Amino acid sequence: MRRPPPLLLLPALLTLLGVGLPLAYLVLRALSAQGDELREIVFRPRNLELAFNTLLLTLATLLTTTLLSLPLAFLATRTDFRPRRLLLLLGVLPLALPGYVGAYALIAATGSGGTLDVVLGLRLPTPSGFWGALGVLTLFTFPYLFLNLHSALRTVDPALEEVSRMLGRNRWQTFWQVTLPALRPAWLSGALLTALHVLGDFSVVSLMRYPTFSAAIYQQYTAAYDRVYSAWLALLLLALTALTLWLEARLMRGVWLGRVSPATVRPPTRLRLGAWTLPAWAFVLALGTAALVVPVGTVLYWLRLTVQESQGNPYAWASLWEAARTALGAAALAALTTTALAFPLAYIGSRYGTEGKGGRWARITERAAYLGYATPPLAFALALVFFTLQVIPSVYQTFGLLLAAYTLHFVAEAIGPIRSGFARATPRLEEAARMLGETPGRTLWRVTLPLLRPGLLASAAFVFLSVLKELPLTLLLAPIGFETLARNVWTYTEEAQYAAAAPYALALVLSGALLTLLILRRER
Repeated sequence: MRRPPPLLLLPALLTLLGVGLPLAYLVLRALSAQGDELREIVFRPRNLELAFNTLLLTLATLLTTTLLSLPLAFLATRTDFRPRRLLLLLGVLPLALPGYVGAYALIAATGSGGTLDVVLGLRLPTPSGFWGALGVLTLFTFPYLFLNLHSALRTVDPALEEVSRMLGRNRWQTFWQVTLPALRPAWLSGALLTALHVLGDFSVVSLMRYPTFSAAIYQQYTAAYDRVYSAWLALLLLALTALTLWLEARLMRGVWLGRVSPATVRPPTRLRLGAWTLPAWAFVLALGTAALVVPVGTVLYWLRLTVQESQGNPYAWASLWEAARTALGAAALAALTTTALAFPLAYIGSRYGTEGKGGRWARITERAAYLGYATPPLAFALALVFFTLQVIPSVYQTFGLLLAAYTLHFVAEAIGPIRSGFARATPRLEEAARMLGETPGRTLWRVTLPLLRPGLLASAAFVFLSVLKELPLTLLLAPIGFETLARNVWTYTEEAQYAAAAPYALALVLSGALLTLLILRRER
């Protein structure tokens, strides 16, 4: 297999250096402590508590998201529940709400003077601690699992279940012994995304006052200014992330669920709910109320107060428009740079992704991209801070550094849709164009790019909305005075100014709805 051209390898090399060098310097920074100080930091009892809290929250979130997403996906794909589109919307729409917006909404809705207290006279305790963080993360991360399980349940061969029934197993035995094992790859994929999200989250756990590694990193860096301890916390969080990735790869080893026969898989027979119809509706309504109705209603309630207070003040909304303009501009530029970087990486993976030298380079480029995405945002931001202050201090707290961080962190999101486009743009079409006399440049412009346009647009849209909602990288790397929607929601919520945070939260929810529409379109 031939090696990719050097011009295509340059973006992969830049990606690897852009992610690897700051992380390497983070290690050096952590090891800069003297012997006694180093032993005191590494063996500090606080580290064990943070590790226990982080692992407990991650495992509990995987359990609770599974308990929500699996029944919902089963109702949508295997039963006669109507309308099925409602279930798909319920399984995807929570992605429109960033976790910190969901935490803000649930905090503002509960307690004395909260939305539920004022509107319904229902005074619920304000969520906090482990159970508060678990509840918020469950409600707004279960779509990662739902989408994977929903897709898998639609494609599981019903013949396997029919054979199991013919061999004497009842429906429950068939489900536990045949259907669930077939969902293992889909569950592991969704569980990996959920676990990485929980490990890297600091906004929800900070608002809920639950100490984890991510929350401790932010507090040590911004409040205590203990840079060495912050570096060690980041390395410990990276170790947990690496352990998660290794465990997922280990569990996926040897899994093969392909068909021996090339016949088309029949759609599964839908079960009649019968007496289970009312419990199914109760489950759907309860989930929809907790994940959508209460958060969105709370935002609208506090927005009404903001509108009343701002009447007659023409400058009241100026900060909102400025934050929206800054956030949209940064997200659009990041979408362009990230998609541009993802294009050569996806090309190498699709055109050289087989055995030999080409396959080895394809694997290196892919791992370089996913290294930045798998690194928790706070740890990655801290690594960039330490690296730039020591090596190139002139770029610290500049928009260029923030844009580079966005690009390196989200490039993995952009690769997938572009690689799908390359699968449609087969090399034979390019070879035919070259045989007809087209130059490589004109072949790329007239043949390849038109076939890649849907994938390029999807990649740009995913990155655009991810950057729009991004918080940790923005807090640590943004220039002074760089205000975004996410940053203002976080700032006002920390100060319990719920009415002031409402306009920014609503703007983020509306932008997240665009992501939901894109996901639903791809699902269809």
